[in-house]
Amino acid sequence: MDVGKRLSEIRKKAGLSQRELAKRAGVTNSTISMIEKNSVSPSVGSLKKVLSGVPISLLEFFDVEESARVDFPVTYRAEDFLDSSIDDIGMKLIGKRFPNRAMSFLVEDYPPGTDTGDEMYTHEGEEAGYVVEGRLELTVDDEVHILEAGQGYYFESTRRHRFRNPFDETCRIVSATTPANF
Repeated sequence: MDVGKRLSEIRKKAGLSQRELAKRAGVTNSTISMIEKNSVSPSVGSLKKVLSGVPISLLEFFDVEESARVDFPVTYRAEDFLDSSIDDIGMKLIGKRFPNRAMSFLVEDYPPGTDTGDEMYTHEGEEAGYVVEGRLELTVDDEVHILEAGQGYYFESTRRHRFRNPFDETCRIVSATTPANF
């Protein structure tokens, strides 16, 4: 069996970068890279440690048919969310390990005075969100919208847009974007 190729396949199936797998397994990025390139032959203990970051057992790793049937989680605990925070805006990605994700599903916290920057964003896809608590200023093209708890938004991401919290309380939203860009 080509251990490097197999590790690469399983890592990609889990939706993990080499860096993310290394972080989860508690090893260096170069360790993952060298194993995948077959530059080193890992000990059983080392391979088991690396696989704990997926997670997948040694048995599943070496049993190609069995690991093809490995299911990825359907539910996620808060500690499973990937912290994708940018500056002071808290972003938690749900479902990072889901293979070939079509969307990014996030819980976002905008403390008072935070925003996504002076530049307006545009990209392919769509965005939707729901304000759970607080208020949020959403600018799409030249229109400014103030959203309060219980309100939501949905727009094509090719339109120029930005998010801002000029208010005195933190705003929490639950959002989804396509394509998966987190």
